[in-house]
Amino acid sequence: MKFGNLVNSFLLVEIVKGFALTLKYMFFMPRVTINYPHEKGPLSPRFRGEHALRRYPNGEERCIACKLCEAICPALAITIEAEPREDGSRRTTKYDIDMTKCIYCGLCQEACPVDAIVEGPNFEFATETREELFYNKDKLLDNGDRWEAQIAANILADAPYR
Repeated sequence: MKFGNLVNSFLLVEIVKGFALTLKYMFFMPRVTINYPHEKGPLSPRFRGEHALRRYPNGEERCIACKLCEAICPALAITIEAEPREDGSRRTTKYDIDMTKCIYCGLCQEACPVDAIVEGPNFEFATETREELFYNKDKLLDNGDRWEAQIAANILADAPYR
């Protein structure tokens, strides 16, 4: 064994280097982790989270009951029932999404001609019971009302790429 290796082994040079590196990252480098419940990381405008039904600015719901989202859903998670109105247009009477079946593929959002059904920015929708994951029309409209500003901003940010 060479004298240099003997000195390095005796003085524990490698351990001291590792300890110095640890101290450098502990005290002098910026933190790379976030404190999740209190801090949230950035989300892409294309993020697909909790579903929402949107309204027009005048308060009327956007869904025209074309049933394209129901037809394109590969998981068969969407159920729609509609009836004609006095003015001849069709509106939904029942719009249900079974979130336990949904695979968050985004095909419903892409198929919708009026941007009525969207997948919003909310990813924190854990529930205690399975029944809470069966979304009806009222729940979807409430989600749309709650997240409308963020949904509109995401659609606008993603528009050049569509």
